[in-house]
Amino acid sequence: MSNVDPATLTWISVLFAAGCCYLLATAGRDANGGWRLIGAFVLLFIAAELDALDGAVARAYDKVSKYGDWLDHTIDRVVDIALLIAIGLNGMWAVHWLGWAAATMALLGSYMGTQAQSVGLGRNYGGFSRADRMVVTFVGIFVSAIMAFQGIEDFGSVVLDTSLFYSEIHINPLSAILLISFVGGIWTFLTRAMSSRRELLDGE
Repeated sequence: MSNVDPATLTWISVLFAAGCCYLLATAGRDANGGWRLIGAFVLLFIAAELDALDGAVARAYDKVSKYGDWLDHTIDRVVDIALLIAIGLNGMWAVHWLGWAAATMALLGSYMGTQAQSVGLGRNYGGFSRADRMVVTFVGIFVSAIMAFQGIEDFGSVVLDTSLFYSEIHINPLSAILLISFVGGIWTFLTRAMSSRRELLDGE
């Protein structure tokens, strides 16, 4: 692959990730929805492989560049957010606001890691990492496909009922991806923030 531009691999991965997002947002609870989820799983797997391959090609053939690093990290964040929002948009499995909330916290957790670099600290990878979230996403999609094929109902539901807000969250593997990503994002943000604060104060 010496003649391949790593950036090209990065952009191709976006196409597969976009297809995955479409299938996640439109998958129902029947056999057709099960096949859509299997398709989403396969497309996300290909996108993840291409995402790993671009860096490997860049290092193997001395094509590492600041632009490539910037592009790779930018696309990673876009894909992270898009996957969570796509799941939230699927009203048959999840609720919209939870997808946006999970995406927001995932972004904030990532931001705190890069913010550490901006003030001269090392890249902070503590907390619930992108790799952790991808594993949870793969497992959640696969188990959801089985549920769709078998016609298995949700495991239960959680009702949030206040004077200002009402929502019923159905508990299933796809909504679990959002819940885990939301809580993991909060934990990541706090963990990385406290770690950076400690390093900065100790260095003064």
